[in-house]
Amino acid sequence: MIHQYKNNGYNIVMDVCSGAIHVVDDVTYDVIALYEEKSLEEIENELSYSKEDIEEAYKEVTSLKEEGLLFTEDIYEDYIKEVKSRKTVVKALCLHIAHDCNLACRYCFAEEGEYKGHRELMSAKVGKAALDFLVANSGNRHNLEVDFFGGEPTMNFGVVKEVVEYGRSLEEKHNKHFRFTLTTNGVLLNDEIMEFANKEMDNVVLSIDGRKEVNDRMRPTRNHAGSTYDIIVPKYKKIADSRNQERYYVRGTFTHNNLDFSKDVLHLANLGFKEISVEPVVAPSSHMQLRKKIYQHFLMNMTSLQRKS
Repeated sequence: MIHQYKNNGYNIVMDVCSGAIHVVDDVTYDVIALYEEKSLEEIENELSYSKEDIEEAYKEVTSLKEEGLLFTEDIYEDYIKEVKSRKTVVKALCLHIAHDCNLACRYCFAEEGEYKGHRELMSAKVGKAALDFLVANSGNRHNLEVDFFGGEPTMNFGVVKEVVEYGRSLEEKHNKHFRFTLTTNGVLLNDEIMEFANKEMDNVVLSIDGRKEVNDRMRPTRNHAGSTYDIIVPKYKKIADSRNQERYYVRGTFTHNNLDFSKDVLHLANLGFKEISVEPVVAPSSHMQLRKKIYQHFLMNMTSLQRKS
């Protein structure tokens, strides 16, 4: 099985069954697309390249096939029916615990937190049913992952607590262990939530985009008043230290507005955070030039960070 695609000026060919990935010229790329269905003579008649170039590319493709690096046979094809007959095992769930948010992040998948529809919070009944489903379909897996996501999960903190308590009640009976994660924008973090998170959450994800001006531009409050950075940074420092700088990470999203995001990474590090993750915003395919520009700056920033480390 062959998967061919073009990206950022490169012709990429993946041989799925062997795992081999090839970067090829235009002639070879087009020859590969026709190789299995047409003879060399037919390919020469169909493509506009010179006969010599096509024959050379054809010979290279044939050599790669003989080496088991292209058009490799699927040795697992006979096992497909057996695999399909196996019971599906579920090991993790992401619970959309709050279809609502108290921020208006400009890159949010929910249209800046508006959702363009009915705002709603998950009920404890639904959350418990989700854990029942996970346990019933987890096979012999002992550790099960559950992520409380949103929206903003702390807007439904009472249900989060109730669902976690229910999960703990299932563990001994079913020989399971739940690993809970809380993803939050930090606005509603308080001592009660931090204490609960430190007791019950295997991981806490804290959203912040870096420098104050960058964060507040992309992650404003719903009424666009005040600084979210000023609200969350003291809380993030407190919970990170209370977890001994472990089992958490601050996560930022960078866009074309802060292509110098290495400065945001260094800023977060200078604040004392040891666990840091930054991710690019996903632009639609129509914005390919923007995506290419972001990727180029990503590589530049990574080089800069490596030098400073």
